[in-house]
Amino acid sequence: MIVLPRGIVIPDADIELSAIRAQGAGGQHVNKSSTAIHLRFDIRASSLPEFYQQRMLAVSHHLITPEGMVIIKAQEYRSQEMNREAALKRLENLILELTTVEKTRRATRPTLASKKRRLEGKARKASTKSLRGKIRGD
Repeated sequence: MIVLPRGIVIPDADIELSAIRAQGAGGQHVNKSSTAIHLRFDIRASSLPEFYQQRMLAVSHHLITPEGMVIIKAQEYRSQEMNREAALKRLENLILELTTVEKTRRATRPTLASKKRRLEGKARKASTKSLRGKIRGD
């Protein structure tokens, strides 16, 4: 079971976990034990709120298939239980990342004091530069 902010809960029934053999080097241990975890999560069939489902289905992400299935393969650790926790944490992070609504940026205007400081600085710089010219002796 995954608990998300705002009281949203994803029950274990929505998440399909299966143990598979891990890839890569590892000697005899990797050839005979299924320590990697293959997580499948169907967005459309899940109990997520409609807003969350629409946000996740609208985004193009490498972990989400065009059919709306999230597929995560966790094989970082040597134990099955740690890989299970890692896969569930990655699913939770994915959901939070894709459903976070960012605040829209509002344009701000410079204050009157900052405008005055800028113009005074420009005038000071201009007067300094005007004094650097050649001296004329007419």
